[in-house]
Amino acid sequence: MRVLHIINDLGVGGAEIMLMRLLFETDRSRVEPVVMSLKAGGVFTELVPSIEAQGIEVLSLDFGGIGSPLALTKLARHIRRLRPDLIQTWMYHADLFGGLAARALTSAPVVWGLHNSDLDKSRARRATRLIARACARLSHRVPTRIISCSEVAAHLHGQLGYDRDKFVVIPNGIDTGTFRPDAKAHAALRRELGLPQDTLIAGVLARFHPQKDHRNFVQAAGMLGARHPRVQFALVGADCEPANAELMGWIESTGIARRFHLLGKRHDMPRVAAALDLAVMSSAYGEAFPLVLLEAMSAGVPCAVTDVGDSALIVGDTGRAAPPRDPAALAEAMSGILSLSPTERAALGAAARERIETRFSLPVIAARYQALYDELIRPGDA
Repeated sequence: MRVLHIINDLGVGGAEIMLMRLLFETDRSRVEPVVMSLKAGGVFTELVPSIEAQGIEVLSLDFGGIGSPLALTKLARHIRRLRPDLIQTWMYHADLFGGLAARALTSAPVVWGLHNSDLDKSRARRATRLIARACARLSHRVPTRIISCSEVAAHLHGQLGYDRDKFVVIPNGIDTGTFRPDAKAHAALRRELGLPQDTLIAGVLARFHPQKDHRNFVQAAGMLGARHPRVQFALVGADCEPANAELMGWIESTGIARRFHLLGKRHDMPRVAAALDLAVMSSAYGEAFPLVLLEAMSAGVPCAVTDVGDSALIVGDTGRAAPPRDPAALAEAMSGILSLSPTERAALGAAARERIETRFSLPVIAARYQALYDELIRPGDA
């Protein structure tokens, strides 16, 4: 069975990482995966070396002006050459152009992928909204199935006019072997920061962006300061650095700036995640099925989250949820976990990991993708 995955690009992002992890988990004795990226060069190819290292063919089309005749000709030529048994597209541009090309050139089943839960006019680009609406109209004819990574995304797109009868919700998955409890990492981060080993650390693992609402986290942390004098706060991600004047201004206003640690972009995220006592997702909007929660929970770390996307569904009763843009409520959610005894908090973290292993581990999710492919490709077709 040859499965062609078409995606906008292979830079570091939630959908892109999920595709890479799915490829690594694919049973290569049954499936021959090929990946086609519509964009090429620089940040758009960050994941390519890792994928190619697994012996998987990657085609980077360098669309440039997406939708140009030359770009579409390249796309069509590769589809004709590959003759895939099934085509899986990821995100709007790939759904639209990959789906149309697939329908014009092959009778293979087409599976669209939705990984966005925010099309608000004030935040989503006009081009993105236009393509999403075009896909809504085409969804009744082009795809055989539509995979949504979250219940929230499925609901949003159903309201937009997507064919609800074609929806299948398959959440993101996580490699529980990479993200796992690690007592050595827990101790090492405290040594790195010059903190006592019994220090509690609550951290946000996210790039600095309005969607992630770091101000919400900083304000909530400030409210926690007096009640939890042993707690320190870590901000990990791109632009979470002392040079970020806006972020530093928020931190200084809390009156406990010395308890904040800005670690910037890290390349040891499994280690950092396992070093936390509490992982916090403070997002204001736009989350669908955030991988960062799966990573922290898989590392045995309980989470306090804002109820955005499927975040509350992910943590279930192993964490706490608060409304977005409400630092007082987020502070209460964080306090509910930080106030637990070490034994109680460890038990909650163990329950979080068990929830990931049984519901959202990569083998479980990959099996769901494979079952869908098997359903759509009749015996003898591949």
